[in-house]
Amino acid sequence: MDNQPYLISLNHGYDEQKNCLYFHCAPEGKKLVYAKANSQVWGQAVLDFGVTDECDYAYTSVQFGGTWSLIEDLAEKQHGMEVLVRQVSLNPEEKLSKIKPEKLAKTTMGKIEVKYLSGKKHQSPKD
Repeated sequence: MDNQPYLISLNHGYDEQKNCLYFHCAPEGKKLVYAKANSQVWGQAVLDFGVTDECDYAYTSVQFGGTWSLIEDLAEKQHGMEVLVRQVSLNPEEKLSKIKPEKLAKTTMGKIEVKYLSGKKHQSPKD
């Protein structure tokens, strides 16, 4: 740790109303050790559309900064899981119907409260 940055990849869901990202992770590991040592986070999400017909690179990127915390409240875990699954699943309602409260209670979930957000877009992909 020693005040060193640590990069992690997350499956996440963005809650626009609350301006936060929800994610789930293992209940132990390096990610949590680093995060508990420093609640300040910086991240980036990128949609990579590749090289265009004009030989430009097409992408959309967002950088964000904020603070993270673990979620203990079951209602907030449920909300966070719904946000996440609706954004990453092709069949969200089917997946959400399988989430049982007793399993969710044992799931490690976190939230990143976004304090800074900046993005850039270069050439949208052609439809």
